[in-house]
Amino acid sequence: MATTNLSVYDKTTIPNAKNSRFGIVVSEWNPEITKNLLQGAIDTLIDCGALKENIISWDVPGSFELIYGCKKMIQSKQLDAIIAIGNVIRGETKHFDFVCEGVTQGIVDLNIKYDVPVIFCVLTDNTKQQSLDRSGGKLGNKGIECAVAAIKMAALKNIGKSSESIGF
Repeated sequence: MATTNLSVYDKTTIPNAKNSRFGIVVSEWNPEITKNLLQGAIDTLIDCGALKENIISWDVPGSFELIYGCKKMIQSKQLDAIIAIGNVIRGETKHFDFVCEGVTQGIVDLNIKYDVPVIFCVLTDNTKQQSLDRSGGKLGNKGIECAVAAIKMAALKNIGKSSESIGF
């Protein structure tokens, strides 16, 4: 669990995102959390140079469906990185464990199989308050942190495709 502000970043350490295309796949489950994460990610991508028209966002029903959504996005769009946004809150059954393990492994598998980095932006918290704290609350917004990771990974993916260095 993060104990520092997830929203702090230094733009001088992040490559310019102007020439990159980003996908975001967002779970509709717990929208008060996932929509905040989405907004943090989009605002950060734009703040770091990404053009609005180079950011594609798709909704899927839940966190488990993020894997398929990301796969279809990789297969149908030319993107430099994708952010998978979801939220799973622990309940009284093992469902939490199954969903978290499945989504984690699915995103790992996508990163191994495809040449498009998929960033894990799935909050897996014990309580709704912990998720609220990490999606724009007192600990900042994990969507911001994941957008920075997406920019850096897009630059890493594109090493050798331009004369620019990745700058981090």
